[in-house]
Amino acid sequence: MKTIYQYKKHLAVGLIGGFASLLSPSCTKDILDTEPQTSISELSAYSTPDKILAQVNNLYYRVQRAHFYGGRYILFNEQRGEEFSQNSGNAAEGALIWQNGALSTDTFIGNLWSLAYQAINNSNIFLDRVGTSTVVSGTLKDQYLAEAKFIRALSYFALVQFYAKPYLTDQGASAGLPLRLTPETSAGNDNLSRSTVAAIYTQIIKDLDEAEAGLPAGYATNALNTSRAHKASAIALKTRVYLAKGDFPKVITEAQKLVPATAPYVYTAGTTTHRLETNIATVFGGSYTGNEAIFFIPFNALDGPDQQSALAHNYIGAVILSLSNSGIYSNTALSGATSTDARKGLITVKNSLNVLNKFPKSATPFTDYIPVLRYAEVLLNYAEAAAENNDLTTARALLDAVRKRSDASYTFTPAAITLKADLINTILTERRIELLGEGFRTFDLQRRLQPLPAKTEGIVNVAQVPTTASNYIWPIPADEQGTNGGI
Repeated sequence: MKTIYQYKKHLAVGLIGGFASLLSPSCTKDILDTEPQTSISELSAYSTPDKILAQVNNLYYRVQRAHFYGGRYILFNEQRGEEFSQNSGNAAEGALIWQNGALSTDTFIGNLWSLAYQAINNSNIFLDRVGTSTVVSGTLKDQYLAEAKFIRALSYFALVQFYAKPYLTDQGASAGLPLRLTPETSAGNDNLSRSTVAAIYTQIIKDLDEAEAGLPAGYATNALNTSRAHKASAIALKTRVYLAKGDFPKVITEAQKLVPATAPYVYTAGTTTHRLETNIATVFGGSYTGNEAIFFIPFNALDGPDQQSALAHNYIGAVILSLSNSGIYSNTALSGATSTDARKGLITVKNSLNVLNKFPKSATPFTDYIPVLRYAEVLLNYAEAAAENNDLTTARALLDAVRKRSDASYTFTPAAITLKADLINTILTERRIELLGEGFRTFDLQRRLQPLPAKTEGIVNVAQVPTTASNYIWPIPADEQGTNGGI
């Protein structure tokens, strides 16, 4: 398996991937009309505006890859939680991940690390080359640099969740990750020690603040607003990052940029609108470009993920992961015989198993878009932070907005929302229902310093993982340990 350092000579060379048509200078070109991947020499990669645009495209392609955000990242976060049962004992289908038994030599452990650092290094190269270039200038140059910072922040945040202790363990004093902010284009600069978790978070927030400043409010089409970072994308990601830090006032500050003070909650900036879709099914209905989508990863017939990494293949195709009866599926909203919650319609039965059908393209090509940031999450982030900050009225209103979008007649019992602690638990339960299968469960457990639950359904019984256990977080990959003398 290659590490980032073995990829160095390739990272300076742009790979034009599945976002090529998306970022095409022609706004009329269909979003799904994807160009083949092509290599460009480093000497000419930044020599014209079109080639620089191709390098912007390359940044998005880096996070789109199947063993990163294009599939495996989402699956890993769900496999480590308790919402799904694992029906395959095949290591290639994540059996050891589900059992919390993966080692530093595991391919999955190394691949995620390597691909995330490739995305970071490509961002660093881009920032260096375009930052000093005169080929593009002004607002467009600022936008491109902001997009690179958004991708770098997203990648570092993914890494710090998996390979470092949660921020609230010790307010970020633990060892985090090697913080690489300059281009690596040749061998010889491998050794770099781990910065603290706090330092990683500081850099993530710095990148997102600067991304927000440089990104446009929106683009000419909903397709671009869905698949390309704009101001709301950076702000929405900041609500998630501050939530992970337990910095609830900052979550509120950022969320208020996107969420008006009263319902209906609709964000507008120029021609860009973000709000909850009227029907949750619309979010996953095949167009993926509705107003709830703040940042989604697009796929088409040419660049879909491999079968084992595709969400649809895992959830409904081969049913590698089925809904556990002891997970959130047991909530009456999803399994109650009389439930009128629309999210119940995103669950079906296959092979006598209850399966998630948010990603229905269960045969190749796997063209379901992957939701990275959507408006419902922002409302729930805000609701949790407001409750933690003792603004129970706002928290209840935001919670109501998410629940009643899917079940207009539903009323929370006073016991669920009157006291602060009960309201927070209700909000956390609503997150599990609303964001099921989208890669949030392990993140939500760890950021609140909760153990990874025991699992009694699936291929084997899995013991609870305490917060102090060595396998509560992933080990630094063996290849990185062997290559980086600073680890």
